[in-house]
Amino acid sequence: MIRYLTAGESHGPRLTVIVDGLPAGLRLRRAPIDADLRRRQGGYGRGGRQQIERDQVEFTGGVRLGRTLGSPVAMQVLNRDFENWEKTMSPEPTGFAPTRVTRVRPGHADLAGALKYGFDDVRNVLERASARETTSRVAAGAVAKQLLGEFGIEVRSFVSRVGKVVAEVGDKVDWDAVEASPVRTPDPAAEKRMIRAVDRARAAGDTLGGVFTVVATGVPPGLGTYAQWDERLDGLLGQALLAIPAVKGVEIGAGIAAAGLPGSEVHDQPRYSRERGFYHLTNRQGGLTGGVTDGMPVVVSGYLKPISTLRRPLTSVDIATRKEIQAHYERSDICVVPAAGVIGEAVVALVLAGALRRKTGGDSLREMKRNLAGYLRSIR
Repeated sequence: MIRYLTAGESHGPRLTVIVDGLPAGLRLRRAPIDADLRRRQGGYGRGGRQQIERDQVEFTGGVRLGRTLGSPVAMQVLNRDFENWEKTMSPEPTGFAPTRVTRVRPGHADLAGALKYGFDDVRNVLERASARETTSRVAAGAVAKQLLGEFGIEVRSFVSRVGKVVAEVGDKVDWDAVEASPVRTPDPAAEKRMIRAVDRARAAGDTLGGVFTVVATGVPPGLGTYAQWDERLDGLLGQALLAIPAVKGVEIGAGIAAAGLPGSEVHDQPRYSRERGFYHLTNRQGGLTGGVTDGMPVVVSGYLKPISTLRRPLTSVDIATRKEIQAHYERSDICVVPAAGVIGEAVVALVLAGALRRKTGGDSLREMKRNLAGYLRSIR
């Protein structure tokens, strides 16, 4: 019930996002959105583009006097780097003939996109396939977080792996430590090793991938459904995470480890108490059973491959000459796992907000709260 659309190119004038399905009466503030945009730009291993942009959101529709109207919320983020690309990326014909990009990068959408759309200039592909588009998703997700926050739901993330370095994370995550860490990990020892790994990759002209984990707390039971395959909440979360550039795998709860264990060591045992209601002793299923939330924290992880733009390019092909050549180099990052966690928070928040809207109904925030309170009373 919450939809969003994004538009804009990496070096175009601006990025635009429209979020539809928000209830009327939600107090919407710019500051938390801008804060998440800054978090997305941070993290050890980012490139020079982040020194140029100062991402800030501007509301252009759907908000009046600080509250949503129930109509689509429109936002934009200006690209400061556009002034360096104004001729190349002008929406209007200018008579200027920019240099074509014809050397495709292994692992990027360059070749597949050029073949799909019949382009002879890969610039037409890489500008939209760029992860710069995720700025819009983070803005939309920050709006969803403000809606979820009205119901006591918080969505956070941390980095659990960079390259071969794996963090040791206990049951309790120190979120202040995560936000203070340049690689957004709660493990100080792993942090140092992660930074060294990024430095080695930079020196080698290479890139590194890794894993981020998103944790949503305060999620009520009963969001999502098993009634149809395409409405299962775990499937929707998987789609949202896999749509983040470079994410090639998704894990829910302890899903990967569980594949090698007997059921007696995997399944979470339910209990009931007057104080808590229904709950589970453990949370290996990541807060989801049969596509439905069970009241435990929702835990999902995204597995990123190393980004495809290498300072020391791999051998590729030129789509104009059909000959082997070194791949194109576009100013880029070394490691984006810390930033990807922030993007993961955003898309998880959007999926959960949509499921919450579907569960509670209502055209206004007041109706949503009333309906959820009635449902929660009924299951105690």
